[in-house]
Amino acid sequence: MSAPTTASHRPTEAALEAVSIRFCGDSGDGMQLTGGQFTNTSALFGNDIATFPDFPAEIRAPRGTTYGVSAFQVQFASSEIYTPGDAVNALVAMNPAGLKTNIRDVEPGGIVIVNDDEFNAVNFKKCGYPDGVNPLDDEDFNRRYRVYRVPMSRLTRESLAEAGMGAKDVDRCRNMYALGLVYWLYERPIDATVRFLEEQFEQKRKRPELADLNIRALKAGYNFGETAEMFPVRFKVPPAKLAPGVYRKISGNEATALGFVVAAHKAGKRLTYASYPITPASDVLHTLASLKRFGVQTFQAEDEIAAVCAAIGAAYAGDFALTGSSGPGIALKGEAIGLAVMLELPIVIINVQRAGPATGMPTKTEQADLLQAMYGRASESPVAIVAPRSPADCFTMAIEAFRLAVRCMCPVIFLSDGYIANGAEPWLMPDLDAIEPITAVHPTANNNPEGNFLPYERNPSTLGRPWAIPGTPGLEHRVGGLEKQDGTGNVSYDPENHDHMVRTRAEKIQRAVEIVPPLEVRGPESGDALLLGWGGTYGAITTAGDRLRASGHKVSTAHLRYLNPMPANVEEVLRRFRRVIVPEINLGQLRRLIRDRFLIDAVGINEVRGTMFRVETLVERTLEIMGQKPASGAAGMEGA
Repeated sequence: MSAPTTASHRPTEAALEAVSIRFCGDSGDGMQLTGGQFTNTSALFGNDIATFPDFPAEIRAPRGTTYGVSAFQVQFASSEIYTPGDAVNALVAMNPAGLKTNIRDVEPGGIVIVNDDEFNAVNFKKCGYPDGVNPLDDEDFNRRYRVYRVPMSRLTRESLAEAGMGAKDVDRCRNMYALGLVYWLYERPIDATVRFLEEQFEQKRKRPELADLNIRALKAGYNFGETAEMFPVRFKVPPAKLAPGVYRKISGNEATALGFVVAAHKAGKRLTYASYPITPASDVLHTLASLKRFGVQTFQAEDEIAAVCAAIGAAYAGDFALTGSSGPGIALKGEAIGLAVMLELPIVIINVQRAGPATGMPTKTEQADLLQAMYGRASESPVAIVAPRSPADCFTMAIEAFRLAVRCMCPVIFLSDGYIANGAEPWLMPDLDAIEPITAVHPTANNNPEGNFLPYERNPSTLGRPWAIPGTPGLEHRVGGLEKQDGTGNVSYDPENHDHMVRTRAEKIQRAVEIVPPLEVRGPESGDALLLGWGGTYGAITTAGDRLRASGHKVSTAHLRYLNPMPANVEEVLRRFRRVIVPEINLGQLRRLIRDRFLIDAVGINEVRGTMFRVETLVERTLEIMGQKPASGAAGMEGA
């Protein structure tokens, strides 16, 4: 159902396969809410979707400045997609700062809708435009883009003049006015957003007057599109033909939380999450805190060290123990993770990577913590490492993280990143009964017929030690950070025993390769080049590979979700290709691991810009490496 209209003008309708829209404005303009509602509506409509929220790190940057711009990009399509889109097809800018910081991403000929009321001398000065210069009056600008100047502030106030509400409440509805207009332009129904507003304001906040205010603004924006005769064309993106089943929109952090809850249930365990808030991992804590009815216990610690130590205590007590942070927090947790390695207890450490070092750019993405995950602890402290490739994949890999932790009796690092964590996509809801149980076997009696319980008596196949729960009769034992004698767990300074234990702790992780699925190749099984990735680069790499093959190039793609141990067939796959190209949002960390382990001269495509690769960039640089076109912009390639 759409909002009622009375207009006689009917614009031309155009069908499109995919559209990428970006909403941008001040961080107080509600752009994340606006983009989220457009995403939800498109998902309910049946489109495939991929999103990219982008917001400032500052709690409250000065209004109208470029530092305070918040943006939300969503691509919706009638076929399967993997990224939020390279170029923006339509930009909705609520102020000059939003326009200035986002216009470079709009394609030539793209639609630009602006809140014309905010384009004034005061706001031009705030965001650095020259005095007296309105970018919307520039002839070149208007030739390059299809610009629509809509006085949204004035029209919102006029449409809500009879509501009897204050100017502040009325002005907060401008985002709904803009959303209604864009709903009309792309033939989206408004019903889902109406229900959302009613639930948020009437049911949760007990403010029905605010629900009515926002709904009226939403409908006013929709009707403006219908009656203003400003837009000559309306666009329609048909539903996508996805695999049958029940879908919901899910973000990476939401999927991460749900995956860990299911993992605990599959083992018959309580899930304990101990964490210290940090961007962009905090939403995992928020989500898990709302799931206590499923046997989830959350603890917000006073610092990162306390959080990981609490998780170690929970693991010792027999819970599925989880802690989470981002790169700086993982550095603080390092010593205690080493303790968990020595104790050989199953805990999972979430690292939602962000741009660094130090505080860096906390709301921007990066994948530069791989070497930290592999080696960032004192001495030889091996851990297992998994990395989801997309928001929905976070659910699957969360379960796999605990499966590895229990098998190996070791810490597992779950390497997500800001791009995945904040992004969203449709998720085909799984059959929970089809997910394999996680076997967490605890000894019930002394495992040593000669006397005391042996806490480091190992499973001969996996090398994992027993998970002895305190309070179980006959399983009394000692633990600590000092080196253990194999078997007894007694403190040992024996050189031969230390060498043996160091090698055993590493070997048990490598033996987990038995449950790691083989690396899959998308495209020909051999050829001129293989694009190998990990983490959030999956969408860009996959789309680039598809485009290159469509152009006749013998290029395939593969993506590592298990980084330690790697799948058993990795070397065999890599050696089938003349070139191995590793795109990463770092300076070549996986490339270093590939060269070190397999002595394969992999070539890197590397950017550290706080943003994900553009598909066009990967296509161009892959062709350069293959010698298909003259090299240009080689500064972004490492190890060529």
